[in-house]
Amino acid sequence: MEAIKQWGAPIAFGAAMLLSSACQSPSSADDALDIDDILVVTAPSTTNADSANDGRTYRVVRGNNQPDDILAYDWKANFAIDLQFNDAADDKDALTFPVNITALTVKVQQASGGIVTPPTGGDLEHYEFVTSASSNSFSAVGPTVGISFDVWYDLPSLRKEALVTVTMSFTDHDGQILSKSVEVKVAP
Repeated sequence: MEAIKQWGAPIAFGAAMLLSSACQSPSSADDALDIDDILVVTAPSTTNADSANDGRTYRVVRGNNQPDDILAYDWKANFAIDLQFNDAADDKDALTFPVNITALTVKVQQASGGIVTPPTGGDLEHYEFVTSASSNSFSAVGPTVGISFDVWYDLPSLRKEALVTVTMSFTDHDGQILSKSVEVKVAP
């Protein structure tokens, strides 16, 4: 019994040391993969919008047995984004090709002087978009994927100045998921 008391503390301490050495500390933020280091994005900082005169409409649900309103969009903007993975994407532990674009969303917000000005009083921004991409996959470093956007929108302010945010998700061959957002201002 005396031997157990005598050796109990060192054994418990040794076991704790073995367990703690088996655990690795989480990687630091400096070790995290930053998509801005490996993805080159070419996009306009500002684009223009024209009157939407192609007949595209949206529905406003009125409820309370009131008929819905079908309204034409006021504005239409066009722009393109080019994406290319650079040599840093080939570095050890960066990405495993092929890398696929797995999701793409667009959000339009009314703005003034480049500053988002959210609508008040329950008003909403109405928008929709159509894209056309040259591909959804990067087989290696170097090739460029181009994506063009047609964005129709109508804002409570009735003005055309807006901020369009495009968010893209990428998944590499090993299942690593990255995302990137790009902002394009629509001039007043």
